[in-house]
Amino acid sequence: MTAGTASADDWSTPGAVEVSPGVHRIPLPLPNDALKAVNVYALTGPDGVDLVDSGWALANARDTLVDALAGLGHGLPDVRRFLVTHVHRDHYTQAVLLRREFGMRVSLGVDERASLEESMRPDRLPMEAQLTRLPSLGAGHLVELLGDRFRRHLDVDEPIWELPDDWLQPGTTVSAGGRNLDVVPTPGHTQGHVVFHDTDERVLFAGDHVLPTITPSIGFEPVLSPSPLADFLSSLARVRSRPDALLLPAHGPVAPSAHARVDELVAHHGQRLDQTEDAVRRGSSTPFEVAGILRWTRRERELADLDPFNRMLAVLETTAHLELLVAQGRLRTSVADGVHHFAVA
Repeated sequence: MTAGTASADDWSTPGAVEVSPGVHRIPLPLPNDALKAVNVYALTGPDGVDLVDSGWALANARDTLVDALAGLGHGLPDVRRFLVTHVHRDHYTQAVLLRREFGMRVSLGVDERASLEESMRPDRLPMEAQLTRLPSLGAGHLVELLGDRFRRHLDVDEPIWELPDDWLQPGTTVSAGGRNLDVVPTPGHTQGHVVFHDTDERVLFAGDHVLPTITPSIGFEPVLSPSPLADFLSSLARVRSRPDALLLPAHGPVAPSAHARVDELVAHHGQRLDQTEDAVRRGSSTPFEVAGILRWTRRERELADLDPFNRMLAVLETTAHLELLVAQGRLRTSVADGVHHFAVA
């Protein structure tokens, strides 16, 4: 196995693996996530270290990061800046926690501001927007199950949502580790998601926008986008229009071609749109009903076999596909008793 590569099984093994000259992939643990780990990328230069993404603010994630940086001859005081792809907990919160102690800068895409400010609201229930929407999608029964889970989460969650030092503007260039990185807007997973593209060295720090083995969730944020799937597909086209690059994802092993994976993701969603339309043609009407016809994960599982949290994600993703089909003129929508229904146009 060559330097910088990892199989789908061992990519989460702790350590620092060089994936490009001066760039090391550092997987940090997640507490209870099937993704196993999140990749943080260390860009080393003569003046210190810049990190792309930061990991979840957990003691074992901090320890793992400290050990990996030590292997590169650095410590946390050498970190100058965090460049964060989006404002999810596993990408942003450790940066905030470490900034309190060491004072490094934290930079985030400007279009994440609304969701971050919503997360900072002290009385906000986690996933509040998603829970509020579920009854209108025919999945109101999930609210009680998930609401209790998230209320328990509030009791133990430290308030670690704070504003960044810098708001990254789309279309600009930032310097990190002696490299010039283009800040490319890629809304879809979240509205303010950005990727960092080094065109000189042909490297793409892709965050959760392009993942090598799974399809990222869309519209997974406190302030919901009106068209997350359309945004995501447009963002894929934007990445595809740029020079190809080594794919450095936030979850999973490094892949040789960002373009190749983009093509797979576009094909997947095209197929999913067809399957969603077919479910409506067969008589399903609400997003919950359609999600129950579709199959989920690479194991082709039924909706009822998923835990309540992933059932919620499945219903929300199905809704995004249904709404895009309406925008394309393939379906029409109506509301009865507060519930959205879809039918063939």
